[in-house]
Amino acid sequence: MAILGKEYHVDPVWPLHPGETRALASVAARDGYDAVVAMGGDGVVHHVANGLVGTSAALGIVPAGTTNVLARILGIPGKARKAAQALATSTPVPTALLEVTADDTEIEYVTFALGIGFDADVVEIAERRPHSKARLGGIHYAQTAIGRLLAAWRNRHADLRVDCDGDRLDALAVLVQVHGPYTYFGRVPLHITGSDGGLAAMAAEDLEVHRSTELFTRAVLRRRIPERLGVRVWTDFDRLTIEADPPARYQADGELLGRAHHLAVNPLPDAIAVLRDPNRSQP
Repeated sequence: MAILGKEYHVDPVWPLHPGETRALASVAARDGYDAVVAMGGDGVVHHVANGLVGTSAALGIVPAGTTNVLARILGIPGKARKAAQALATSTPVPTALLEVTADDTEIEYVTFALGIGFDADVVEIAERRPHSKARLGGIHYAQTAIGRLLAAWRNRHADLRVDCDGDRLDALAVLVQVHGPYTYFGRVPLHITGSDGGLAAMAAEDLEVHRSTELFTRAVLRRRIPERLGVRVWTDFDRLTIEADPPARYQADGELLGRAHHLAVNPLPDAIAVLRDPNRSQP
């Protein structure tokens, strides 16, 4: 507050749950505030962003969470004080989001990643141990992912029917990234396209251990992911749909959102303005 107050008129609010976070962000935008600054982890940023979509208010980020994925992607300083100081010289930069519609009723906006199936299951299990998450950060997510793969997912059959601009595939897990490489595992970026590209989706037909190990290694080493691994990757798509029977668990930006029979994913270029340095490259 002391740092931001040097450059702005600032009013602090302390929401108690995600719904209130969205509502307060939306009210601030409607009341004419130039920006709403989310101080917290990716979950707080996600809910503030959802409250701001469709308004003229910009999103500011002061990372104070476990992994702070979006701040890393956008080149925002990782320390809270430095991030607050940087806001004084930042400008609103149009930034892409994903729009996700679940069962034709629930609409959610995604800032950096959407996961259906395995990825959402890992988030759900990881969130059951908040103290481990706070203490171990990315290591906690990695341990949870390995444990779930070995215990529950390697022998499952594909139950997601994926359609990406007419290209169809039966899959067990789907992951969509909004921007360049990201990861829940701290400073190790995952390159699902083999480059720093932006929008991309990846669907896996199975999660056998030998395939999953090679897939992860290739993503870390920034190597092309071949279809022989049972994986298909799409970039710059217009529309992605997933049909699930039984309904599949899904998450956005590390926030578990529930289960759905049908998900429709649409990219939204320049959907929200984010206060950041437009000249700073991604880390």
